[in-house]
Amino acid sequence: MSGPSFRHLSIALSLLALLLGSQPASAGADIIVVTEELPPYNMTVDGKLTGMATEVVQAVLDEVGEQAHIQSMPWARAYDIALNSENVLIYSIARTPQREALFKWVGVIAPTRWHLFSLPGKQFHLKNLDDARRYQIATVKQDVGEEYLLDRGFVIGQNLQSSNKYEHNYKKLKAGRVDLWISNDLNAHYLVRQASGNPDETAVAQLELDDLGGADGLCMAFSQSTSDEVVERFREALAKVRADGRYDAIAKKWL
Repeated sequence: MSGPSFRHLSIALSLLALLLGSQPASAGADIIVVTEELPPYNMTVDGKLTGMATEVVQAVLDEVGEQAHIQSMPWARAYDIALNSENVLIYSIARTPQREALFKWVGVIAPTRWHLFSLPGKQFHLKNLDDARRYQIATVKQDVGEEYLLDRGFVIGQNLQSSNKYEHNYKKLKAGRVDLWISNDLNAHYLVRQASGNPDETAVAQLELDDLGGADGLCMAFSQSTSDEVVERFREALAKVRADGRYDAIAKKWL
């Protein structure tokens, strides 16, 4: 089976699995929370979902009294569920002009800056994005970095290689299958340090992409069909988590 019918069936089965694993939410609704493996923002360690953004989201859930179970999955699947279903909360998502009307935005939960990176020991001397077109660049399927490059004329299968996970892109770099990868700073440096075992080793930023991912950082957002009342409760809860020091305490652990 292929095409839209298969995709809708896949979404329905995914939602059923998520609902069966979740607790009833307040105000008579079931909140489904989806994310991806994006260390150190959201990542599974010893079977437990953790990371800076995850801790902030959990603090917001606690503040509103929700017991929703957070599910980690490939970004394309999480994004599809959030686009097509009611009462779905997705994080960590960049707020871009292309996405603005697709979601109901709660707020920023983590800082981010984006670059084209290489492994240590490499230098490409990129002056602008056009200089990168002759290289092979690793992306993650349907994430904001891939969207950014596609919008600027890069092509999957020509100068882009798309994967489901950021870890896969790092492996491509190590194997010499790609030259660069597009990532935010925390994720890129985390992957290099984890792979090398050296806490002082970092990815090498080859070109800053200061117009990517929004000026403020990564966000949490609801699907468009979610009620405004639910979204507003989460906005108020996030504001309280920021105001009472809980956000700063979480950020201090990870930044």
